[in-house]
Amino acid sequence: MTNILPKAEVLGVPVNALGFSQAQDRVLTWGGARQSRYVVLANVHVVVTAARDPSFGAVVAAADLIAPDGAPVAWMLRRLGYAGQERVSGPDLTLALLARCAVEGLSVYFFGSTRQTLVLLVERITAAFPALNIVGFEAPSFGVSTPQEDAESVERINASGAGLVFVGLGCPKQEHWMLAHRGRVNAVMLGVGAAFDFHAGTVSRAPLWMREHGLEWLHRLASEPRRLWRRYFVTNTLFVAGAVRQLLAAQWAKIWQ
Repeated sequence: MTNILPKAEVLGVPVNALGFSQAQDRVLTWGGARQSRYVVLANVHVVVTAARDPSFGAVVAAADLIAPDGAPVAWMLRRLGYAGQERVSGPDLTLALLARCAVEGLSVYFFGSTRQTLVLLVERITAAFPALNIVGFEAPSFGVSTPQEDAESVERINASGAGLVFVGLGCPKQEHWMLAHRGRVNAVMLGVGAAFDFHAGTVSRAPLWMREHGLEWLHRLASEPRRLWRRYFVTNTLFVAGAVRQLLAAQWAKIWQ
């Protein structure tokens, strides 16, 4: 699959315009070929962080696929000319890919979070998809891994034969990790953030109606206010301000053409 996916810049950050099924197909094609690639799920936090930090922005821009995770990001793509653009939610994409891997025989690996969360995650995922081949999981140390520890992790992942590696280290650590390991890990790496916690049952996810109306952030904020208040109030405000400036600039550009 060599066709190039269209992109639009959201606050100066490139995001691919593609559908939910198209994202699955692209990832599974790469994974089936054991290609070393990485996928960024671009929610508001990722976009704002990338827009304000050029070094992180370069990490995001270098990804093989940058999917519009957040509802506001998908909304911006629609405003920028990609009518019908849907949200490619990280947790939903994770579950859909696992279901297809179980059918198609593609093995998977989980990297990140804590061992306790991973054990719960594997138990739940195995119960949901008995045919899925989970070939490994590990929770790296919270500090910086030594070169030897890192090399051993890469060796374990590659020896497992995994086609997909789900990475749950949180933004921006997981994106930096994936870029550093492209060309070393022989699999598609997906930075799925809180998906491990949601699917392990350690953090409750917003009801479907809230997700469908772009309010998942509000549910997360209510669930973990002390940890997430700054992220959502600051980054959401910055995103809205940036989106308004971008759309107004586009309108003025049309007027003066």
